[in-house]
Amino acid sequence: MNILEASVIAVYGLCLAFIFCYSMAQLHLTILYWRHKKQRTQQAQSINQEQQVWPKVTVQLPLYNERYVTERLIEAITAFDYPRQQLQIQILDDSTDDTTAIIEEKLKQYPDLNIQLIRREKREGFKAGALQFGLQTATGEFIAIFDADFLPGSDFLKRTVSKFTDAGIGVVQTRWGHLNQHYSLLTKLQAFGLNAHFTVEQGGRYSGGHFINFNGTAGVWRKACIIDAGGWQADTLTEDLDLSYRAQLKGWHFVFMEDVEAPAELPAAMGALKSQQFRWTKGAAETARKHLGRVLQSEVPLPTKLHATFHLLNSMVFICVLLTAVLSVPMLFIKDNNPQLAILFRFGSVLLLSLVALVAFYWTALYQQSYQAWKTTKRFIPDFFLFLCMSMGLSLHNSMAVAEGLLGIKTPFIRTPKYNLLQKRGTWRKQAYFMQSISPVTVVEGILTLYFAAGVVLAFRFNDFGLLPFHVMLVIGFGAVFFYSLLHNRRT
Repeated sequence: MNILEASVIAVYGLCLAFIFCYSMAQLHLTILYWRHKKQRTQQAQSINQEQQVWPKVTVQLPLYNERYVTERLIEAITAFDYPRQQLQIQILDDSTDDTTAIIEEKLKQYPDLNIQLIRREKREGFKAGALQFGLQTATGEFIAIFDADFLPGSDFLKRTVSKFTDAGIGVVQTRWGHLNQHYSLLTKLQAFGLNAHFTVEQGGRYSGGHFINFNGTAGVWRKACIIDAGGWQADTLTEDLDLSYRAQLKGWHFVFMEDVEAPAELPAAMGALKSQQFRWTKGAAETARKHLGRVLQSEVPLPTKLHATFHLLNSMVFICVLLTAVLSVPMLFIKDNNPQLAILFRFGSVLLLSLVALVAFYWTALYQQSYQAWKTTKRFIPDFFLFLCMSMGLSLHNSMAVAEGLLGIKTPFIRTPKYNLLQKRGTWRKQAYFMQSISPVTVVEGILTLYFAAGVVLAFRFNDFGLLPFHVMLVIGFGAVFFYSLLHNRRT
């Protein structure tokens, strides 16, 4: 075995080790979720919605060119069942198109409500800048935030505000729902992944007393918490995760309400999905760069430090998946040239243990929708398989985002366009806010599809089928991402 082969094996092994550790962390969250399920249900049922005195609440709606969803958002917010004298609504509008005119016309229908249309001279700091600007004139003790595509229920404020039972609670975060989950295969798979985050992941961290995060929308902040933590800052693309960690490192507690759902629109086009994934993964890496050292040096318990580490570094999984995938093909040659290392290569089966942990994690999330084991399993098998394939297919795109975040390379905040898509109705084609989905990365994704197809062929040449399922999934994943990128680059 030469130095090059040894280096390939070392990098391959380190990536597998990180994926394994990450999967074990997700498995632990699954255990915490099940262990405290009954307790969370009892807490949800004990919410006091009949309290006599309701505090002042400011609802902030950060908007930027949202012509298709602005009216329905305003209708949902103005329908809140909350004392009008205690409610302030701030529309933080940075739009450069006709969205502002649509808002002004819509607000004529609500002359008796305290609604402020706030516009800045410059869009500095993007969403974080808009939220911080609005905070200066916010009169509420609590700040509820909704992105443009969300449609919270009329009882949202009463159910969430009533959870601030302790002065140390800084945030109440609710679960995202989906307005267009069944619109396409892309939206279905996105919902599959997000549902796991908004049940097992957030619920497990909350149950275990570990750090969770405000998800940028569909949550309520205590204004004093925002101020104490240093306010909204725009030095990362995930201002929500950044402020969440600053607040929790200062001792504020967060509450997660799985039983309260706020539905929103999922990206239906590959260009929009890639843009959103880029922002989320790069922002997470930027936040890790900013806060991981502080977390490790803090006085929080060791289990919380470990979960916070994997929380902040979760986007690193994409780099590990990509490196493992690319190196898996030369690994076939190395295994064939070095039969004396067969015992060492068997340690690669650790990937199967990682898979078992992820199966438990995602199966648990899907089970919460029906509470029927057999029905869940029938749905789970194809959905989980395609979800893993698509996640692998996005690993190159997301790895580049993570690398930029860790290296401190700055890029602007690019919003995800919304088109008022409800289930299978509506279209994003021929609409404004179209996002190109073809780039040099797309070409490489197509090349990698052929590369992993060669890995499938090599399995039969070497009579080594251990990596065959992995290579088949990579072909499907990269092929699907490449295909959708080409397909969705056409508007007609």
